[in-house]
Amino acid sequence: MTTLLSFLFVLGVLVFIHELGHFLLARWNGVRVLTFSLGFGPKILKVQRGDTEYCISAIPLGGYVKMAGENPDDPQTGADDEFLAKSKWQRFQILIAGPAMNILLAVVLLALVLMRGATMMAYLDQPAVIGAVQQGSPAEKAGVQPGDQITRFGTADVRTWEHLEMAVASRPEREVDVTILRSGREEHLKVRPDLTELKTRSARFEVGTIGVLPDAHPSVDSFVPGKPAESSGLKANDLILAVDGKPMVFQTQVIEAISKNTGNQPIEFRVRRDGNELTIPVTPYKEGNAAKVGMYMRDATKSFKPTPIEAIGMSVQRNIEMAGMILNTLKDLVTGEASPKQLMGPIGIAQVSGESAQAGWLALLGLMASISLNLGLLNLMPIPVLDGGHIFIMAIETISRRDFSLQVKEKMLFVGFVLLMTLMVTVIYNDLTRIAWIENLMPWR
Repeated sequence: MTTLLSFLFVLGVLVFIHELGHFLLARWNGVRVLTFSLGFGPKILKVQRGDTEYCISAIPLGGYVKMAGENPDDPQTGADDEFLAKSKWQRFQILIAGPAMNILLAVVLLALVLMRGATMMAYLDQPAVIGAVQQGSPAEKAGVQPGDQITRFGTADVRTWEHLEMAVASRPEREVDVTILRSGREEHLKVRPDLTELKTRSARFEVGTIGVLPDAHPSVDSFVPGKPAESSGLKANDLILAVDGKPMVFQTQVIEAISKNTGNQPIEFRVRRDGNELTIPVTPYKEGNAAKVGMYMRDATKSFKPTPIEAIGMSVQRNIEMAGMILNTLKDLVTGEASPKQLMGPIGIAQVSGESAQAGWLALLGLMASISLNLGLLNLMPIPVLDGGHIFIMAIETISRRDFSLQVKEKMLFVGFVLLMTLMVTVIYNDLTRIAWIENLMPWR
């Protein structure tokens, strides 16, 4: 029930804001609005106010604003309050208002999230300098070495580790050109990310991984009194570089390495203290079936709590970066560099909405910001049927200085409809394959 309610809330708000943009600019430009509907199909609730019927319809997967004289085959009375009676500039304003409202909503929602402050892994906003390469990984096979800085992954510019992780995740089992900086020189390699599964409570997502880790290390926080780590020579704030010779980047790796100790054999910790590297053995003890040393650790993190003005600025910058990534991904989907398995449809949105709602309002607002940005950009694509497609047709008509015939426009809209249906089939199929019991019913998977 939480998943369903969260999905309806998220989609309802995003669709309402989108259609509100069309509605307000239509009224601003003197166009008569006949219907403002949330949802498609049979009308469940409706109320008439002036010339406009406001309603909620049965299928909650979108919405629409119906304007007088909107389509060429609609009855045309010649009245100046009809959509096609307006200038192309006025029609452009009405069409672009929906996507623009979604993008504005993304900025507002993300700013609200950022205003609450957050703690993030410190390495995420740092250059993608490789700290360790996992043995047998795609990166090792391609020749990536510790100390390399990845600056480009396929068509994606990589300025931070966050950019790299997103670029890699969207390209599983795709051979990708990678640009690295090594000893001040630019070099080019080819990497084919492995396919791995990212599991959530309700679904599985296929993402790419290349087996590289940042140049970061966990540090010692405190000790359990009377346990081996306290008397071993380890000190608070020591950076843990390696355990038994294996590089450590996150505290979870240290915990896993300790737990694998099956006897009373000492574990060698290589640490950095005041610029010096030390090797300190610690003999673990057993607690149940797990080996422990009695030590608390922490990963390197950074916290921020911006003012409202700073949050808005950060949100604008973040949304611009995300928009660039989304557009690059769309381009890569067309060229085949990115995997279409990354696309998510209504079922997937419902799943992540439910999980975000359970995580709290901030997580849900962050998800809404991301989906709203995606929705706004998708609607600006030059595909007939979408707002961007109508704008594209008007632009061609303006350049050619003649309007297309009704038959030509109908053919364009049909092509757009086919493309949109193909996209819908793809994303719904992806959503279904992420549900384990449904995927088990697909023998070809």
